[in-house]
Amino acid sequence: MMEAATATARTGPALPARAWRWLRRNALLIFAGLAVLYMLVPILVIAAFSFDSGNAQGELDFAFNAFTFEYWRNAFGNPDVNDSMIKSLQLASLSMVVSTAIGTLMALALVRHQFFGRRATNLLIILPMATPEIVIGAALLSMFITYNLDLGLTTLFIAHVMFSISFVVVIVRSRLIGFDRSIEEAAADLGSPPLTTFRTVTLPLLAPGIVAAALLAFALSIDDFVISNFNSGTTVTFPLYIFGASLRGIPIQVNVLATMLFAVTVIAIALVLWQQRRAEQMAAVRPDV
Repeated sequence: MMEAATATARTGPALPARAWRWLRRNALLIFAGLAVLYMLVPILVIAAFSFDSGNAQGELDFAFNAFTFEYWRNAFGNPDVNDSMIKSLQLASLSMVVSTAIGTLMALALVRHQFFGRRATNLLIILPMATPEIVIGAALLSMFITYNLDLGLTTLFIAHVMFSISFVVVIVRSRLIGFDRSIEEAAADLGSPPLTTFRTVTLPLLAPGIVAAALLAFALSIDDFVISNFNSGTTVTFPLYIFGASLRGIPIQVNVLATMLFAVTVIAIALVLWQQRRAEQMAAVRPDV
């Protein structure tokens, strides 16, 4: 027994014990990695089958035939897919600009000004985010019918701006809450007018939050199906086209365009993260005494 104890003391803890300690230290990272992989698997499957030579109708039978670039070279060969994508891009761009402008101004008012109903407004801003989309879509449809508005691109634009504003306000407001007001005060002490201070000091420091909010509003708009299905009329966006085409076979160009959108989104997010880190580094700079 003495020899066994001496050998254990020399070699250290048993392998299962060391493995268990390593697992406890890295359990959170492993869980986060598995969660991210779980979310990315459907996107990776779509990307992989966009290169399948025997998948002309976009049927995911998990039988990869042969690798080909044919569908990527002819990514815009389906007019119906192109029209629906163009409508979605136009709608998402317009709603992004309007919702970002309105949401940023609302966030500034909620954080920097005291007025009657401010607390109630903060609560009401959260309600569209917590309300099921089917309820919002049905309510908007009832409103449009009540006011005799023809369903189409205009009603879609109103609906998308409505549900995007809340997300913009929350993101920009969180950026404003941690904002260092002493920088603005220093600019005012040096004689800078309020508009110039906002343009040269406040807006550049808020830019990462505003850009992040704008990208989220764009993503929410181009991805929306439930609310759009209620208020689209004869207008067919990209998600609505995919839903309709799924009954007869989704064209392979849908997989290609979806992969392109995902790649552009990843690049945009990387640029936003880089800009945020750069802004934090600039904000952390202090003059030497």
